[in-house]
Amino acid sequence: MQNSFKTEFIKKHPYNHARVTKITTPHGEFLTPTFMPVGTRAVVNHLTPLDLTRTGSQIILGGNTYHMLCAPGMDVIQSLGGMHNMMHWNKPMLTDSGGFQVFSLSKNGNICKIDYHGAHFKHPITGQVIHLTPETSIAAQKIIGADIIMVFDECTPETGGREAALAAMERTHRWLLQSKEAHEKNPCSPYGFKQALFGIIQGGSFRDLREQSTQCILSADLDGIAIGGEVIGFDMQKTVEVIDWVRPLLPENKTRYTMGVGLNPQDILDVVAQGIDIFDCVAPTRNARHGALYHGKIVEKDNWLAFESDQEKGRILIKKSIYAKDDRPIMEDCTCYTCENFSKGYLHFLFKQQAIAYGNLACIHNIHVMQEVCRRMRELIIGDERVSL
Repeated sequence: MQNSFKTEFIKKHPYNHARVTKITTPHGEFLTPTFMPVGTRAVVNHLTPLDLTRTGSQIILGGNTYHMLCAPGMDVIQSLGGMHNMMHWNKPMLTDSGGFQVFSLSKNGNICKIDYHGAHFKHPITGQVIHLTPETSIAAQKIIGADIIMVFDECTPETGGREAALAAMERTHRWLLQSKEAHEKNPCSPYGFKQALFGIIQGGSFRDLREQSTQCILSADLDGIAIGGEVIGFDMQKTVEVIDWVRPLLPENKTRYTMGVGLNPQDILDVVAQGIDIFDCVAPTRNARHGALYHGKIVEKDNWLAFESDQEKGRILIKKSIYAKDDRPIMEDCTCYTCENFSKGYLHFLFKQQAIAYGNLACIHNIHVMQEVCRRMRELIIGDERVSL
């Protein structure tokens, strides 16, 4: 494997902004568009690395920096050889900076405070104060060892208006430069692997701030560009609008990442049509564990794809009694392990019994559906061309 990171443009869709790229990392190559299952606490809930591979997952978000600092701690992770070795995941991995958790925790000033230098929060168990700054965030991400790491940023809230959005953006830009400086002192992890650094566009729901933030990220000349903020993935109409604002400014040879997108299959179809390459969300596995299973068909529509379903939000609730004696799979044409082997009736029974096996089978299905949507998008964009990995 090459000890480098590279984004190679392959082909663009003729009728929208969707594209296929090939991304090279020290832990292998993958094609975009692709969905990243989230392993917040060093595991994608209920899924083994083998399960993930069989669903078509090419890259994961492994180990949230905030949670890894809390447990098991950086000394344990480093002693176990980094997150790849610890999780036994030998494919590409992205991790985050902890910025979103800072945003969430700072809503309670007794738990977390943000100042000029970074965030200061109490360990949820020991009460010890942890200082998360651009420098300590990058240092932690080095120990985690992900192929793609993120600059430390402040997630922009949708409340507070322009003043709050501007303050968060200015802090993000200042922390960007500090993150880059810390990263460039040693661009490799302690395990010898080159790490790519992505910047994060902030600016809330204000077009001029989003454009200003994009220019700042581009001037730093990082390996990839993420689009962040509370609105991204939460309000899909606004998410698409924000992408439309910044896309004309984005270079073709940089990976594009919308953070937190993937509540529903249609969401990733919408952002890819706007030119996005990678995305992550905890929702597919979280929804699966709580009984919400994707149900629908991937169909060609208006020169693109759509996820059509006769169910509200494109999901069935397996706990409903109507599935107790249903001998059909979740989705008739789904090729996941769950649908090829088990009925809705059996899954209904497992859910009611709170069986551990239910979580595994449900998560396999939901992640498979997300990856199948990505596969179909790549197939539609590439057409008859062949791309080798």
